[in-house]
Amino acid sequence: MHTYDTMNYDKKIVASAAILAAGAIGLGAFGAHGLIDVISAKALSSFETGVRYQMYHALALLIIGSTMSISINTRRWVYLFFISGVFLFSGSIYFLSLREIWPFSVAILGPITPIGGLLLILGWLRLLYGIVTVKNG
Repeated sequence: MHTYDTMNYDKKIVASAAILAAGAIGLGAFGAHGLIDVISAKALSSFETGVRYQMYHALALLIIGSTMSISINTRRWVYLFFISGVFLFSGSIYFLSLREIWPFSVAILGPITPIGGLLLILGWLRLLYGIVTVKNG
């Protein structure tokens, strides 16, 4: 891959990390201040889990997009797994946590959460594979 393309892809990863992190902070504040009297403590705890996992993966992407020792192929796969996983895992948790106040059923999202979790796990395993198989020197 061309160096310019690699730099642009790294910028995409870091920019996505910044968006995810800003979103996590905003959603965390919304949960702490806007939802505390609106949904049950259990639902709020679930919402906070979604926020926490979103932030964890935002920080991981920030590091991955800033680390040249990880191959571009590994970075691409991890990015794809993490973005998809956060969207499905945290996103479904947000909607499911708010089911008490939605005027419609979101029960169909229940099976989406573990799929998102699996994608996050695959992202970490792909990162491990990329690190273990890198050729030094």
